[in-house]
Amino acid sequence: MTLQDRPHPFPPLVLIHGMLDTPSVFEPLKRQLAGRRYPLLIPRLPHRFGLTPIALQAALLGTHIDASFGQEQPIDLLGFSMGGVIARTWIQRLGGYRRTRRFISVGSPQQGTLTAGPWPRWPLAGIADLKTGSPLLAELNAHLATLVPVDCCSFYCEPDLMVMPAWRALLPIGPGKNLPVRYHHQLLTHPAALEALVDELLRP
Repeated sequence: MTLQDRPHPFPPLVLIHGMLDTPSVFEPLKRQLAGRRYPLLIPRLPHRFGLTPIALQAALLGTHIDASFGQEQPIDLLGFSMGGVIARTWIQRLGGYRRTRRFISVGSPQQGTLTAGPWPRWPLAGIADLKTGSPLLAELNAHLATLVPVDCCSFYCEPDLMVMPAWRALLPIGPGKNLPVRYHHQLLTHPAALEALVDELLRP
């Protein structure tokens, strides 16, 4: 019997990368998981350096999920950086809450970030969606009923030059944990961060 043939207590896991990343950003996490979470879906989303609006990327994420697992299979989501806001948008605006068991936000500007402040809505719609008080984030934070059914948690670090100030990486629901790393991408590479993420992903 292979590892994939054995019974396991977890639903499929979907990993969503950030703006300047590709699915390969999750390779350290995949190695640390060592096959203990499967099946895995790591779609490539067309951030286009911030040109693509978050809502459009959320719709594309939903298309990938439905194509891989159908429309009813429960799933877990982990979103890194912009990927966490894309995942949250799919959960709250596109009905993903009906099938999402757990949502893990990692270094994602869920309350906006000062880093996005200088960038104009046109042509950088995706970055502008991450501004503090953007219409998208204001809507998500004003309608939390669709997030309440989901088991949520947030991981972040100080200092993080991508999410400023660092507390804005916290979801409005669920616990948050400040990881002992020095910069944004160490949230997916540093041994202490990987240990914390794997512990969460393997939590019953």
